[in-house]
Amino acid sequence: MEPAAQPPSLEPVTGQAPGDVSRITFHQRFGAQFSDPLFAPEQAALERLEAIAWEAYKAGRKAPRTQKAGAGYADPDYDLSIDWINIRRQLDDAARTQQDPATQSRVLVICASARNDGTCPGEVSKTWRMTQQISTLLSAAGITVDLLDLSLLTSEYGRKIYPCKACVSTAMPLCHWPCSCYPNHALNQADDWMNEIYARWVAAHGVIIVTPVYWYQAPSPLKLMIDRLVCADGGNPDPTSTHGKSAVKAKEIELAGWDYPKHLAGRAYGVVVHGDVAGIEGVRRGLCDWLDWMGLIDAGNSAQLDRYIGYYKPYATSHAEFDADEDVQEEVRNVARAVASTVARIRKGELIPPDAALQRPRPK
Repeated sequence: MEPAAQPPSLEPVTGQAPGDVSRITFHQRFGAQFSDPLFAPEQAALERLEAIAWEAYKAGRKAPRTQKAGAGYADPDYDLSIDWINIRRQLDDAARTQQDPATQSRVLVICASARNDGTCPGEVSKTWRMTQQISTLLSAAGITVDLLDLSLLTSEYGRKIYPCKACVSTAMPLCHWPCSCYPNHALNQADDWMNEIYARWVAAHGVIIVTPVYWYQAPSPLKLMIDRLVCADGGNPDPTSTHGKSAVKAKEIELAGWDYPKHLAGRAYGVVVHGDVAGIEGVRRGLCDWLDWMGLIDAGNSAQLDRYIGYYKPYATSHAEFDADEDVQEEVRNVARAVASTVARIRKGELIPPDAALQRPRPK
């Protein structure tokens, strides 16, 4: 008789992380933030702050401000991060406004280029100019435009999006909606722009992503945002159910049956991808596949655009090439028209995806 198969262990597999950095390394990295000679007169103050930061790091003070979760959570007595609670409230407020039929339609227009004239390139991107054309058309159609310019990561003081820590790959319920990995005060991972960006996605009835191609791929600012939106597709809205980041608890919940809620489903989308040599089709397909997977509704073929601008022409004349290509400019405006039309139909209840009633046998 064959022995019964043993259930797989739910204990996390460990051994990769190297452990805490040394006091010397911490000193070097902390001090690197203040290497400008202007900080020299405040050296004593910086040393006092460094000592506090070192103690917070050693104690692992990820979320030093907490309160009892209270009613509505799996564990009302759990000490929940106040930072996370505040972000969750913003999302709830945004969702109520988005679902109110009396509100004006809202489209999130995303400029994904890392280039702008406030930093090293000294010139705006063609992507930015396309978002201006899209915004003008949407505004004229009576739609509120929320322009998210990801190039601010390269040009604005303190702007940052931290990378995804891939909690979902341990177990989906470990990935909280919104993300609870940040802020992590012990690691100086605070003031994460995603805390604002989540609410802007929730508030939108439609989304248009305009992006160039960087080395056959999406630009790094866009990819950072995309990775951090993994919690919008199946994420757990109740961190108390996993007692924060208990991997074992999260695995137990997932194996007991997880419904992978799609927190951004039902919004319309359009995509504009442009390049100068190669890679536009792959980036466009990747973006559209991702948005489809999250349950957003494509606004038709005219809303999924990939085009070369100044094919194999010098970078120095790329804006002139864009100016001369009136067909591409009109195609970009058509993306906006298609999304505007789709948003209107969705909000009137006239557009329901033909597979809306189907249940996925494999929801992951």
